[in-house]
Amino acid sequence: MKGNDQLISVLNSLLSDELTATNQYIVHSELCANWGYEKLHDVIEKRAIDEMKHAEKHIARILYLEGKPVVSELKKINIGDAVDKQIANDLEAEVGAVKAYNAAIEQANGAGDRGTGDMLKVILLDEEAHIDWLEAQLDQIKQMGLATYLSSQME
Repeated sequence: MKGNDQLISVLNSLLSDELTATNQYIVHSELCANWGYEKLHDVIEKRAIDEMKHAEKHIARILYLEGKPVVSELKKINIGDAVDKQIANDLEAEVGAVKAYNAAIEQANGAGDRGTGDMLKVILLDEEAHIDWLEAQLDQIKQMGLATYLSSQME
């Protein structure tokens, strides 16, 4: 089915965001593993996999709409040199993703493409859950201090 070219462009931009997030989360996950924070490593690695699955959905939808998925363009990756900076960087990325998904859903609905809109809504809920987890981590760091928080992330 031939899709709306502007919407395909938006899907490619979201695909780039998801691929960028995947890379950022993989690096953050491996840094946490290297530092001995296995619990964080596991959670962040799972989030990277979530983002890969989102990218896969975008690719499938772009192909369905007879577009060409662009997988070679990444946005700026923000690697934190400490856990609290990683969480802050990831939160910033997720907040941006939620804004982008809300705008894309409106665009899909405006183009009469409910299928794309529905797919985007499912991903939006995942991104909101990521924000919730990241905000909880920052709250814990604030309440218990970074050192105590980090000691709770070791196995």
